[in-house]
Amino acid sequence: MLLRNLFLVIIIIFLNLFYCCSQSKKSNIKIDNELESIYFTKIVVPNLKVPWGLAFISENELLITERSGELIYFKDSIKKIIKGLPKIYVKGQGGLLDIELHPNYKENGWIYISYSSFNDEKKGANTAIMRFRIKNFQIIDEEIIYQANPFTKSPNHWGSRIEFDNDGYLYFSIGDRFNRDENPQNVDIDGGKIYRIHDDGKIPNDNPFIENSNSKKAIFTYGHRNPQGMVKHPNTGEIWIHEHGPKGGDEINIIKKGENYGWPRVTFGKNYNGTKITNDTTLPGLKDPLFYWVPSIAPSGMTFVTSKVYPDWKGNLLVGSLSFQYLERVVLKNEKVIKREKLLENIGRVRNVKQGPDGYVYVAIDGKGIIKLIPK
Repeated sequence: MLLRNLFLVIIIIFLNLFYCCSQSKKSNIKIDNELESIYFTKIVVPNLKVPWGLAFISENELLITERSGELIYFKDSIKKIIKGLPKIYVKGQGGLLDIELHPNYKENGWIYISYSSFNDEKKGANTAIMRFRIKNFQIIDEEIIYQANPFTKSPNHWGSRIEFDNDGYLYFSIGDRFNRDENPQNVDIDGGKIYRIHDDGKIPNDNPFIENSNSKKAIFTYGHRNPQGMVKHPNTGEIWIHEHGPKGGDEINIIKKGENYGWPRVTFGKNYNGTKITNDTTLPGLKDPLFYWVPSIAPSGMTFVTSKVYPDWKGNLLVGSLSFQYLERVVLKNEKVIKREKLLENIGRVRNVKQGPDGYVYVAIDGKGIIKLIPK
Protein backbone atom coordinates (compact mmCIF):
# COMPACT_ATOMS: atom_id res chain seq x y z
CA MET A 1 0.00 0.00 0.00
CA LEU A 2 2.82 2.35 0.95
CA LEU A 3 4.66 1.61 -2.29
CA ARG A 4 1.47 2.16 -4.27
CA ASN A 5 0.87 5.57 -2.66
CA LEU A 6 4.51 6.53 -3.21
CA PHE A 7 4.21 5.58 -6.87
CA LEU A 8 1.07 7.74 -7.23
CA VAL A 9 2.84 10.70 -5.61
CA ILE A 10 5.76 10.35 -8.04
CA ILE A 11 3.36 10.24 -11.01
CA ILE A 12 1.54 13.37 -9.80
CA ILE A 13 4.82 15.24 -9.32
CA PHE A 14 5.99 14.23 -12.82
CA LEU A 15 2.72 15.35 -14.40
CA ASN A 16 2.87 18.68 -12.60
CA LEU A 17 6.44 19.25 -13.74
CA PHE A 18 5.51 18.35 -17.32
CA TYR A 19 2.50 20.68 -17.18
CA CYS A 20 4.54 23.56 -15.80
CA CYS A 21 7.27 23.11 -18.40
CA SER A 22 4.75 23.03 -21.23
CA GLN A 23 3.03 26.10 -19.83
CA SER A 24 6.23 28.12 -20.15
CA LYS A 25 5.85 28.13 -23.94
CA LYS A 26 2.16 28.87 -24.17
CA SER A 27 0.50 32.11 -25.08
CA ASN A 28 -1.83 31.82 -22.13
CA ILE A 29 0.83 33.64 -20.17
CA LYS A 30 -1.52 36.52 -19.58
CA ILE A 31 -0.75 39.76 -21.35
CA ASP A 32 -0.92 42.77 -19.05
CA ASN A 33 -2.02 46.23 -20.02
CA GLU A 34 0.56 48.76 -18.94
CA LEU A 35 -0.51 50.03 -15.51
CA GLU A 36 0.83 53.53 -16.00
CA SER A 37 2.39 55.27 -18.92
CA ILE A 38 6.14 55.49 -18.38
CA TYR A 39 6.86 57.22 -21.67
CA PHE A 40 5.38 59.61 -24.17
CA THR A 41 5.47 59.28 -27.94
CA LYS A 42 6.71 61.66 -30.59
CA ILE A 43 6.20 61.30 -34.33
CA VAL A 44 9.61 61.68 -35.93
CA VAL A 45 8.72 60.63 -39.51
CA PRO A 46 5.10 61.41 -40.46
CA ASN A 47 2.93 60.39 -43.40
CA LEU A 48 4.09 56.89 -44.24
CA LYS A 49 1.85 54.19 -45.69
CA VAL A 50 3.48 50.80 -45.00
CA PRO A 51 6.96 51.49 -43.55
CA TRP A 52 8.34 47.95 -43.79
CA GLY A 53 12.07 48.36 -43.13
CA LEU A 54 14.20 50.82 -41.13
CA ALA A 55 17.96 51.29 -41.12
CA PHE A 56 19.76 53.97 -39.12
CA ILE A 57 22.77 55.48 -40.89
CA SER A 58 23.37 57.71 -37.87
CA GLU A 59 21.37 59.08 -34.95
CA ASN A 60 19.56 61.53 -37.22
CA GLU A 61 19.75 59.79 -40.62
CA LEU A 62 17.35 57.01 -41.51
CA LEU A 63 16.58 54.85 -44.53
CA ILE A 64 12.96 53.67 -44.79
CA THR A 65 11.37 51.23 -47.20
CA GLU A 66 7.77 51.76 -48.23
CA ARG A 67 6.20 48.50 -49.39
CA SER A 68 4.79 50.37 -52.39
CA GLY A 69 8.33 50.62 -53.77
CA GLU A 70 9.87 53.82 -52.43
CA LEU A 71 13.20 54.00 -50.63
CA ILE A 72 13.24 57.12 -48.45
CA TYR A 73 16.21 58.95 -46.97
CA PHE A 74 15.18 60.98 -43.92
CA LYS A 75 17.15 63.63 -42.07
CA ASP A 76 16.13 66.72 -40.09
CA SER A 77 12.44 66.45 -41.09
CA ILE A 78 13.34 66.24 -44.78
CA LYS A 79 12.47 63.23 -46.93
CA LYS A 80 14.28 62.43 -50.16
CA ILE A 81 13.54 59.56 -52.53
CA ILE A 82 16.46 57.33 -53.49
CA LYS A 83 16.31 56.61 -57.22
CA GLY A 84 17.34 53.57 -59.21
CA LEU A 85 15.53 50.70 -57.49
CA PRO A 86 14.96 47.51 -59.52
CA LYS A 87 11.55 46.49 -60.82
CA ILE A 88 9.41 45.56 -57.82
CA TYR A 89 6.31 43.36 -57.85
CA VAL A 90 3.87 45.29 -55.66
CA LYS A 91 0.95 42.98 -55.03
CA GLY A 92 -0.73 41.65 -51.89
CA GLN A 93 1.93 41.39 -49.19
CA GLY A 94 4.71 41.86 -51.73
CA GLY A 95 6.77 44.92 -52.57
CA LEU A 96 9.86 46.61 -51.20
CA LEU A 97 10.46 44.88 -47.87
CA ASP A 98 13.38 44.95 -45.43
CA ILE A 99 16.60 46.97 -45.39
CA GLU A 100 19.85 46.43 -43.50
CA LEU A 101 23.27 48.09 -43.43
CA HIS A 102 26.48 46.09 -43.72
CA PRO A 103 28.21 45.83 -40.30
CA ASN A 104 31.11 47.81 -41.85
CA TYR A 105 28.83 50.24 -43.67
CA LYS A 106 30.93 53.29 -42.74
CA GLU A 107 33.90 51.73 -44.53
CA ASN A 108 32.26 50.01 -47.53
CA GLY A 109 28.84 51.69 -47.95
CA TRP A 110 26.93 48.45 -48.68
CA ILE A 111 23.16 48.45 -48.13
CA TYR A 112 20.95 45.35 -48.43
CA ILE A 113 17.26 45.11 -49.31
CA SER A 114 14.74 42.31 -49.74
CA TYR A 115 11.95 42.75 -52.26
CA SER A 116 9.48 40.96 -54.53
CA SER A 117 11.39 40.47 -57.76
CA PHE A 118 10.05 39.68 -61.23
CA ASN A 119 11.02 39.77 -64.88
CA ASP A 120 7.68 38.93 -66.43
CA GLU A 121 4.55 39.74 -64.42
CA LYS A 122 2.67 36.90 -66.12
CA LYS A 123 5.07 34.39 -64.52
CA GLY A 124 4.80 35.95 -61.08
CA ALA A 125 7.62 36.78 -58.68
CA ASN A 126 9.67 35.66 -55.70
CA THR A 127 11.82 37.18 -52.97
CA ALA A 128 15.21 38.61 -53.90
CA ILE A 129 18.11 40.05 -51.91
CA MET A 130 20.06 42.90 -53.45
CA ARG A 131 22.99 45.00 -52.25
CA PHE A 132 24.02 48.44 -53.49
CA ARG A 133 25.59 51.73 -52.53
CA ILE A 134 24.10 55.22 -52.68
CA LYS A 135 25.68 58.26 -54.29
CA ASN A 136 23.87 61.58 -54.70
CA PHE A 137 20.57 59.88 -53.76
CA GLN A 138 21.01 57.38 -56.58
CA ILE A 139 21.57 53.63 -56.27
CA ILE A 140 24.91 52.48 -57.70
CA ASP A 141 26.90 49.21 -57.76
CA GLU A 142 23.71 47.16 -57.45
CA GLU A 143 24.04 43.36 -57.27
CA ILE A 144 21.32 40.74 -56.82
CA ILE A 145 23.00 38.31 -54.44
CA TYR A 146 20.07 35.89 -54.03
CA GLN A 147 17.01 35.24 -56.16
CA ALA A 148 14.45 32.71 -54.90
CA ASN A 149 12.78 30.36 -57.37
CA PRO A 150 10.39 29.34 -58.76
CA PHE A 151 8.45 32.49 -59.58
CA THR A 152 4.80 32.24 -58.60
CA LYS A 153 1.73 34.43 -58.85
CA SER A 154 0.92 34.04 -55.14
CA PRO A 155 0.76 37.55 -53.61
CA ASN A 156 1.52 36.39 -50.06
CA HIS A 157 4.18 35.02 -47.69
CA TRP A 158 7.38 36.57 -49.02
CA GLY A 159 9.14 36.77 -45.63
CA SER A 160 11.39 38.72 -45.46
CA ARG A 161 13.73 40.11 -42.84
CA ILE A 162 17.51 40.59 -43.03
CA GLU A 163 20.11 40.35 -40.24
CA PHE A 164 23.88 40.00 -39.87
CA ASP A 165 25.44 37.86 -37.16
CA ASN A 166 28.66 38.49 -35.23
CA ASP A 167 30.72 36.63 -37.84
CA GLY A 168 29.47 38.76 -40.72
CA TYR A 169 27.13 36.16 -42.23
CA LEU A 170 23.93 37.49 -43.77
CA TYR A 171 20.68 35.79 -42.77
CA PHE A 172 17.33 36.34 -44.45
CA SER A 173 13.89 34.77 -44.43
CA ILE A 174 11.62 33.74 -47.29
CA GLY A 175 8.05 32.72 -46.54
CA ASP A 176 6.39 29.59 -47.86
CA ARG A 177 4.80 31.66 -50.67
CA PHE A 178 1.41 30.31 -49.59
CA ASN A 179 2.40 26.82 -50.75
CA ARG A 180 2.71 24.90 -47.51
CA ASP A 181 2.43 21.45 -49.08
CA GLU A 182 5.52 21.75 -51.29
CA ASN A 183 7.92 24.45 -50.09
CA PRO A 184 8.71 24.41 -46.34
CA GLN A 185 9.75 20.73 -46.02
CA ASN A 186 11.64 20.50 -49.31
CA VAL A 187 15.22 21.79 -49.26
CA ASP A 188 15.47 21.45 -53.05
CA ILE A 189 13.28 24.52 -53.58
CA ASP A 190 13.01 27.96 -52.04
CA GLY A 191 10.34 29.12 -49.62
CA GLY A 192 9.62 28.52 -45.95
CA LYS A 193 13.31 28.80 -45.07
CA ILE A 194 15.97 30.84 -43.28
CA TYR A 195 19.08 31.39 -45.41
CA ARG A 196 22.72 32.16 -44.60
CA ILE A 197 25.19 33.60 -47.10
CA HIS A 198 28.35 35.69 -47.18
CA ASP A 199 27.92 39.43 -47.59
CA ASP A 200 28.65 39.12 -51.33
CA GLY A 201 26.19 36.27 -51.89
CA LYS A 202 28.65 33.40 -51.83
CA ILE A 203 27.59 30.25 -49.98
CA PRO A 204 29.45 29.37 -46.74
CA ASN A 205 31.28 26.06 -46.95
CA ASP A 206 29.75 24.86 -43.67
CA ASN A 207 26.10 25.49 -44.54
CA PRO A 208 24.09 22.41 -43.54
CA PHE A 209 22.95 21.31 -47.02
CA ILE A 210 26.10 22.14 -48.94
CA GLU A 211 26.76 18.46 -49.73
CA ASN A 212 23.20 17.72 -50.93
CA SER A 213 23.39 17.60 -54.71
CA ASN A 214 19.93 19.04 -55.42
CA SER A 215 19.42 21.28 -52.42
CA LYS A 216 19.45 25.06 -52.25
CA LYS A 217 22.87 25.53 -50.71
CA ALA A 218 22.02 28.83 -48.98
CA ILE A 219 19.37 27.20 -46.74
CA PHE A 220 20.25 27.27 -43.05
CA THR A 221 16.93 26.07 -41.52
CA TYR A 222 13.60 24.95 -42.97
CA GLY A 223 10.00 24.20 -42.01
CA HIS A 224 9.00 27.86 -41.58
CA ARG A 225 5.77 29.56 -42.58
CA ASN A 226 6.27 33.32 -42.94
CA PRO A 227 8.97 34.90 -40.75
CA GLN A 228 8.59 38.69 -40.53
CA GLY A 229 10.79 39.30 -37.52
CA MET A 230 14.53 38.66 -37.23
CA VAL A 231 17.09 39.96 -34.75
CA LYS A 232 20.50 39.03 -33.36
CA HIS A 233 20.55 38.21 -29.65
CA PRO A 234 22.74 40.85 -27.98
CA ASN A 235 24.55 38.36 -25.71
CA THR A 236 24.63 34.99 -27.48
CA GLY A 237 24.83 36.33 -31.04
CA GLU A 238 22.20 33.79 -32.13
CA ILE A 239 19.55 34.72 -34.68
CA TRP A 240 16.00 34.88 -33.30
CA ILE A 241 12.92 35.02 -35.50
CA HIS A 242 9.20 35.15 -35.16
CA GLU A 243 6.80 33.92 -37.77
CA HIS A 244 3.14 34.03 -38.64
CA GLY A 245 1.11 30.95 -37.86
CA PRO A 246 -2.19 30.30 -39.61
CA LYS A 247 -5.25 30.90 -37.39
CA GLY A 248 -3.28 30.81 -34.15
CA GLY A 249 0.22 29.52 -33.61
CA ASP A 250 2.48 32.51 -34.26
CA GLU A 251 5.94 31.49 -33.00
CA ILE A 252 9.25 32.73 -31.62
CA ASN A 253 12.17 30.52 -32.66
CA ILE A 254 15.93 30.50 -32.13
CA ILE A 255 17.67 29.53 -35.36
CA LYS A 256 19.86 26.42 -35.08
CA LYS A 257 21.90 25.14 -38.01
CA GLY A 258 20.12 22.54 -40.17
CA GLU A 259 17.03 22.25 -37.95
CA ASN A 260 13.50 21.58 -39.18
CA TYR A 261 10.96 23.86 -37.48
CA GLY A 262 8.04 21.71 -38.50
CA TRP A 263 5.64 23.71 -40.65
CA PRO A 264 3.16 22.33 -41.68
CA ARG A 265 3.79 18.93 -40.05
CA VAL A 266 3.31 20.51 -36.62
CA THR A 267 1.52 23.69 -35.61
CA PHE A 268 -0.54 25.16 -32.79
CA GLY A 269 -2.76 26.87 -35.36
CA LYS A 270 -5.71 25.88 -37.52
CA ASN A 271 -6.93 26.62 -41.04
CA TYR A 272 -8.76 29.92 -41.38
CA ASN A 273 -12.05 28.04 -41.69
CA GLY A 274 -11.42 26.42 -38.32
CA THR A 275 -10.47 22.95 -39.57
CA LYS A 276 -7.32 21.18 -38.41
CA ILE A 277 -4.06 21.32 -40.33
CA THR A 278 -2.58 18.50 -38.27
CA ASN A 279 -3.20 16.79 -34.94
CA ASP A 280 0.45 17.23 -33.97
CA THR A 281 2.00 20.16 -32.12
CA THR A 282 5.34 18.40 -31.60
CA LEU A 283 7.13 15.47 -33.23
CA PRO A 284 10.53 13.81 -32.76
CA GLY A 285 13.23 15.43 -34.87
CA LEU A 286 11.36 18.72 -35.24
CA LYS A 287 12.34 21.89 -33.38
CA ASP A 288 9.73 23.17 -30.92
CA PRO A 289 9.16 26.93 -30.71
CA LEU A 290 10.50 28.90 -27.79
CA PHE A 291 7.04 30.46 -27.49
CA TYR A 292 3.79 30.61 -29.42
CA TRP A 293 0.78 32.92 -29.49
CA VAL A 294 -2.82 31.71 -29.61
CA PRO A 295 -4.70 33.71 -30.78
CA SER A 296 -2.32 35.02 -33.41
CA ILE A 297 -1.12 38.59 -32.98
CA ALA A 298 0.26 38.75 -36.56
CA PRO A 299 3.79 39.69 -35.45
CA SER A 300 5.93 42.05 -37.51
CA GLY A 301 9.30 43.50 -36.58
CA MET A 302 11.30 42.61 -33.49
CA THR A 303 14.11 44.08 -31.41
CA PHE A 304 15.95 43.41 -28.17
CA VAL A 305 16.19 46.29 -25.71
CA THR A 306 19.80 46.81 -24.65
CA SER A 307 19.72 50.53 -23.97
CA LYS A 308 20.10 52.30 -20.62
CA VAL A 309 17.28 54.57 -21.76
CA TYR A 310 14.76 51.93 -20.60
CA PRO A 311 16.42 50.28 -17.56
CA ASP A 312 13.34 48.21 -16.65
CA TRP A 313 13.15 46.79 -20.19
CA LYS A 314 16.77 45.72 -20.62
CA GLY A 315 16.96 42.26 -22.18
CA ASN A 316 13.28 42.33 -23.14
CA LEU A 317 12.00 41.59 -26.63
CA LEU A 318 9.69 44.08 -28.36
CA VAL A 319 7.35 42.67 -31.03
CA GLY A 320 4.86 44.54 -33.20
CA SER A 321 1.30 43.29 -33.64
CA LEU A 322 -0.46 43.94 -36.92
CA SER A 323 -3.83 42.41 -36.07
CA PHE A 324 -4.25 43.77 -32.51
CA GLN A 325 -2.44 47.04 -33.22
CA TYR A 326 -0.10 47.31 -30.27
CA LEU A 327 3.54 46.80 -29.31
CA GLU A 328 4.19 43.77 -27.12
CA ARG A 329 6.92 43.68 -24.47
CA VAL A 330 8.08 40.10 -23.94
CA VAL A 331 10.00 39.49 -20.72
CA LEU A 332 12.45 36.58 -20.88
CA LYS A 333 14.29 34.52 -18.32
CA ASN A 334 16.67 31.74 -19.37
CA GLU A 335 15.13 31.77 -22.88
CA LYS A 336 11.58 31.37 -21.54
CA VAL A 337 8.78 33.90 -21.69
CA ILE A 338 7.70 34.80 -18.17
CA LYS A 339 5.66 37.95 -18.78
CA ARG A 340 3.94 39.85 -21.56
CA GLU A 341 2.86 43.48 -21.57
CA LYS A 342 0.77 45.44 -24.05
CA LEU A 343 2.21 48.85 -25.02
CA LEU A 344 0.81 51.52 -27.33
CA GLU A 345 -2.63 49.92 -27.40
CA ASN A 346 -4.72 50.87 -30.46
CA ILE A 347 -1.79 52.76 -31.97
CA GLY A 348 -2.34 51.14 -35.39
CA ARG A 349 -0.81 48.23 -37.27
CA VAL A 350 2.74 48.02 -35.94
CA ARG A 351 4.92 47.06 -38.89
CA ASN A 352 8.39 47.30 -37.36
CA VAL A 353 10.30 48.22 -34.22
CA LYS A 354 13.98 49.11 -33.88
CA GLN A 355 16.30 50.39 -31.18
CA GLY A 356 18.18 53.30 -32.69
CA PRO A 357 21.86 54.16 -32.23
CA ASP A 358 20.78 56.82 -29.70
CA GLY A 359 19.27 54.06 -27.52
CA TYR A 360 15.65 55.06 -28.10
CA VAL A 361 12.98 52.72 -29.46
CA TYR A 362 11.38 53.62 -32.79
CA VAL A 363 8.10 52.08 -33.93
CA ALA A 364 6.87 52.06 -37.54
CA ILE A 365 3.09 52.17 -37.88
CA ASP A 366 1.05 51.65 -41.03
CA GLY A 367 -0.75 54.77 -42.16
CA LYS A 368 1.04 57.03 -39.67
CA GLY A 369 4.80 56.95 -39.69
CA ILE A 370 7.59 56.35 -37.22
CA ILE A 371 7.23 57.26 -33.57
CA LYS A 372 9.85 57.54 -30.83
CA LEU A 373 9.27 56.27 -27.29
CA ILE A 374 10.63 58.79 -24.81
CA PRO A 375 10.67 57.88 -21.08
CA LYS A 376 9.16 60.40 -18.72
